[in-house]
Amino acid sequence: MAPECVLADPRYQQWMERFGPATQHLVLNESCSSVHNLRSHKIQTQLSLIHPTIFPPLATPHGQEEHATFPVPTVRGECLLKYQLRPRREWQRDAVIVYNPDEFIAEALELPNFQESVQKYREAMQDGPAPAEKRSQYPEIVFLGTGSAIPMKIRNVSATLVNISPDASLLLDCGEGTFGQLCRHYGGQVDRVLGTLAAVFVSHLHADHHTGLLNILLQRERALASLGKPCPPLLVVAPTQLKAWLHMYHNQCQQLLQHVSLIPAKCLQKGAEVSSPAVERLIGSLLGACDLEEFQTCLVRHCKHAFGCALVHTSGWKVVYSGDTMPCEALVQMGKDATLLIHEATLEDGLEEEAVEKTHSTTSQAIGVGVRMHAGFTMLNHFSQRYAKVPLFSPDFNEKVGIAFDHMKVGFGDLPTVPKLTAPLKALFAGDIEEMEERREKREVRLARTALLSREQARGPEDGTPLQKRALTEQPQSPQSKKVRAQ
Repeated sequence: MAPECVLADPRYQQWMERFGPATQHLVLNESCSSVHNLRSHKIQTQLSLIHPTIFPPLATPHGQEEHATFPVPTVRGECLLKYQLRPRREWQRDAVIVYNPDEFIAEALELPNFQESVQKYREAMQDGPAPAEKRSQYPEIVFLGTGSAIPMKIRNVSATLVNISPDASLLLDCGEGTFGQLCRHYGGQVDRVLGTLAAVFVSHLHADHHTGLLNILLQRERALASLGKPCPPLLVVAPTQLKAWLHMYHNQCQQLLQHVSLIPAKCLQKGAEVSSPAVERLIGSLLGACDLEEFQTCLVRHCKHAFGCALVHTSGWKVVYSGDTMPCEALVQMGKDATLLIHEATLEDGLEEEAVEKTHSTTSQAIGVGVRMHAGFTMLNHFSQRYAKVPLFSPDFNEKVGIAFDHMKVGFGDLPTVPKLTAPLKALFAGDIEEMEERREKREVRLARTALLSREQARGPEDGTPLQKRALTEQPQSPQSKKVRAQ
């Protein structure tokens, strides 16, 4: 367990030789890279069949720099590699994950209507009007985490990278595993990306929105050192309560405060007083580093000290990020006429009561915020992990609404394309959508039965029939049960 630079040192290799030629050396370090989350690679490979630019294939371990060579038998660690001690000493690779994209592609192409829907989409795009002007690459939005609460194999927790220019970027939230997502998305270019990171916005202090910040700070320091660049403090816009957490880690675990400049999110609210000249200078640095005309925050309807934000670029575009919230009028007013709204849509329509209990938004509620805001486009994210692959499509979906996926990459010029991906996405995830619709149907029947029982209890029995029996005979029938009776 030594870094590559140590392994290449002749003194270290001489020490390894002292064990003799019969000893095998297992190397575990930063160069031991292998695919371990096969499902993430699978879904991204299949999505790239629909649009390889918006859904770029993930980086793989192939084609990396050459490793140190050794004069003794050496094995590099792989995910799930095993060594058997008895009855026979040997390396066992039967559980090692093998990444074969051809299998994923073949599986997708066999799905009913998938190839046809992709072909129709491409033909429609070719027949569409040519763009009025050449599309700019920036700003570029990379969704690194689009799930809620806890990381899952397909959707990680909240993190969205906004590449403002080739030299400046910022993160909107930074849940656990954000650095790993950057590695999977950018591969060997991850250090360059970290080198451009100027700021991080933390919307609130729930773990799925900020616990990835520590590793981002440490990896950014390492990346800048490897690039031979100085390490200026990272500007972090966050609730002031984040400061105590950073101080605790700095004092108890590892020093990192020298690389952080905290800007209280409350100081960026409209009409707010800046707490000190030092904070005012930091705000000026934030606007200058990101080429922004304005960085504004507002309190949203979630937990205490939860914020949304709006970024206004000097060129005129405006990106609004909701963080976690129920429909919020303050966010609507702050985001008026936004170019892009990134809004949470944790729950499906029909779960409005649960959304209120958990202070989140449903799909149609999020779309409604975009309509009231007059947003040019609304991208939905932060989905409950019950919708691991794809959320249920709402009837309110239109040409100004899209669904975010992990590792999805869009520029403003791509936004009109995103709604046109709906048909291929429905074909790719038809089985999952059918299961979710069945669950919704059962839930609606259960709710209807409960409502009927409540009405009967309030009215009282009239014919002596037990309420439970009457409810069972009068409950709404599902389409499937009607079909069975008809047959």
